[in-house]
Amino acid sequence: MNATKTRNPPIRRLDDWSADRLRDVADEYGTPVYALDLTRVRENYRRMAEAFPDADVYYAAKANTARPVVRALADEGAGVECASAGELARTLDAGVEGSRVHYTAVNPPARDLDVAVGLADEHPDLTITAGAADTLDRLAERGYDGRVCLRVNPGVGAGHHEKVATGADAKFGVPYDRAGDLSEDAAGDFEVVGLHAHAGSGISGEDLSAHRELVSRMGELAREVADRGVDLDFVDVGGGFGVPYRPDDDPLDVQAVAEATREALGEVEATLAVEPGRYLVADAGVLLTEVNTVKEVPEGVAVGVSAGMTALARPAIYDAHHELRSLAPDAESRPVREVSVAGPVCESADTFGDHWLPDPERGDLLAVGNAGAYGYEMASQYNSRPRPASVVLEDDSARVARRRETIADVTAVEPEDEP
Repeated sequence: MNATKTRNPPIRRLDDWSADRLRDVADEYGTPVYALDLTRVRENYRRMAEAFPDADVYYAAKANTARPVVRALADEGAGVECASAGELARTLDAGVEGSRVHYTAVNPPARDLDVAVGLADEHPDLTITAGAADTLDRLAERGYDGRVCLRVNPGVGAGHHEKVATGADAKFGVPYDRAGDLSEDAAGDFEVVGLHAHAGSGISGEDLSAHRELVSRMGELAREVADRGVDLDFVDVGGGFGVPYRPDDDPLDVQAVAEATREALGEVEATLAVEPGRYLVADAGVLLTEVNTVKEVPEGVAVGVSAGMTALARPAIYDAHHELRSLAPDAESRPVREVSVAGPVCESADTFGDHWLPDPERGDLLAVGNAGAYGYEMASQYNSRPRPASVVLEDDSARVARRRETIADVTAVEPEDEP
């Protein structure tokens, strides 16, 4: 698929996608549908790995767990960071070696720990990250004595929205001033192999000072833990590397981030690890949706589309901006006007906001940009709406990664009525 204008640019803009190719996807698979280009995923990984040549890169799978994505990144050399038992099972089922998998759960439910410990029996090289002394106790109660990484709360948070700035939230990790003692204590019951911290999600150039401060604190802690006799394999400083969602936003200078990270970490015996998620998949995906309603309103023009907050939740949850592009064949000949675009869900939050688009008509195909991260993963069946299909593109081929759900899928979990 020739979807970019130059070889591996730092960001793919929505206009860089082939309109003909996307129209073909919509014609074959219907809308709403996610289209994800695996070639672009690989390019993004290679750029990250080149910037961090001496680091271990683990893909934060919660951004997009589609099996072809996980496999493509694993084939490139990435490890995988899993935030739930479901992600852990999916990753191992995809053929990723246990030694390249980190399970980093937050307040894991009992059944999740049961699954993780069971999978660790089958894959003893995988690493379980604990963010509380309670979690270590619960692992020991289940007979687990394998590889453990301690998640630390460094007291430094950053990100594109307050709801994803994790580094200073008490929910995440052991308090920084208790981490040294807990690491030393845990080494008597487990193989303590790492330290982990994460500032937040969607970190941009404006947040790099917070990222540097987090990395610096983790370097200090790693040296303290080493002095206590704990031999660490790695120090994981998380990911959260942002991408530009607006056309005028500059892409992240990942080389500069890497240099700042190495400098802030200082000398440690352990290997540096990073966990990009959004950075690897966001600009590799678009959501395709069809205009079904156009109406004049006192404020201008209101446009209804087939995709809503059940297909892409980020605008409703974070007030997130996603660019829209008309893929109508005659789009360039139409006058451009400002329109308000909304989905079919019975909520005022179900909106894509105001956009300047070629004069819309019913049946037009629209592309929603930067939808490869936290798009399908956050989709829901609210209003009993089936989730959309997801298609992966590679070269000139396309294949279904997740089929479109039906109403029967929505109701399949309900027991049949008693006769």
